[in-house]
Amino acid sequence: MSFRGLRSAAALLLSGVLAAALSLTSAEPARAGQTSLRAADPSVLRVGGTYVAVQSVGDGIVVRQAAWTDALAAAPARRVWSDTRSLGEVWAPEIVRDGGRYYIYFTAGRGAAHRMYVISSADPDSGYTGETKLALPDDKWAIDGSLFSFNGQRWFVWSGWAGDTNVEQNLYIARMSSPTTPTGARYVISQPRESWERVVGDPFINEGPEPIKDPNGQLHVVYSANGSWSDQYCLADLRLRAGGDPTYVWDWYKSNGCLFGSNRATMMSGWDPTLGVNGPGHHSFVLLDGDIATSPPAGPRFPLMFHAVPKGTPYAWENRYWYTGTFCWWGNTTYSRANVPGPNADTGWSLKFFE
Repeated sequence: MSFRGLRSAAALLLSGVLAAALSLTSAEPARAGQTSLRAADPSVLRVGGTYVAVQSVGDGIVVRQAAWTDALAAAPARRVWSDTRSLGEVWAPEIVRDGGRYYIYFTAGRGAAHRMYVISSADPDSGYTGETKLALPDDKWAIDGSLFSFNGQRWFVWSGWAGDTNVEQNLYIARMSSPTTPTGARYVISQPRESWERVVGDPFINEGPEPIKDPNGQLHVVYSANGSWSDQYCLADLRLRAGGDPTYVWDWYKSNGCLFGSNRATMMSGWDPTLGVNGPGHHSFVLLDGDIATSPPAGPRFPLMFHAVPKGTPYAWENRYWYTGTFCWWGNTTYSRANVPGPNADTGWSLKFFE
């Protein structure tokens, strides 16, 4: 978002949130927080005063720790898991904390065999167990999974296929009876069916889901849309209606366009495209202990990490870098829809993202 856009959209924001956001942005130059880490899919949490990040590296997973997100790229990378069983491609590890223990969820496999696995340890960068395959309902292709707790229940959200062929990637949710044990059915909560998330396809994609709770206590899942091989990659939002059922797809309302992206044509009205990067996506809300119960309140901006390609650089997977950024809550935002069960509009909190 540009600062011109921030000023012009002021009427949409509660006055207290606007004042806090302006106090942090008015004197700042437009710049992108590019790190030196050429990689994708950052996952970062804060434990006390330490920031912990996880990354896939070839046939394994490494963990970095630093005193701030900007320092993670230069921090030592300690290998915590290696693919000794030759499972295949290792993608998008996600680190969470549950009951004082660290869990890293990741995808491994080849082609249609990609499945979710988990390792765990009492320490963030050593002592991890061997991998255990998550017994997700229906046992279909699955990537980008993450554990969280909401309303006293553990949940797991991921991107996957409905069947056994690569037609489209949907977002699914399932209950968990423990950090390693899914229970019950899987439920689709989003499919890439809007025109702005079908600019680049084959397949069309919803992936990289990241849960967060807004100042009203409502659940959001912010996800990446469009192909990650294109600068059309962007972030969009699913907001669960107040009192809604996370397993009922029509209780979720989708933003009417990208909230963080580099192409104006796909941005939601009132949201501006990025200035310094192309195709921002697969982000990480940097939360205390990675717990959505610690989601930030309305007010100033809060830490974010995402991957993107610098503007002026050919858009390719190998040119993605980790970036530091920020986000804040944006109030009184209506998401609308048509020709589906339930009310056609829902008004509540959305998010603004900053490079």
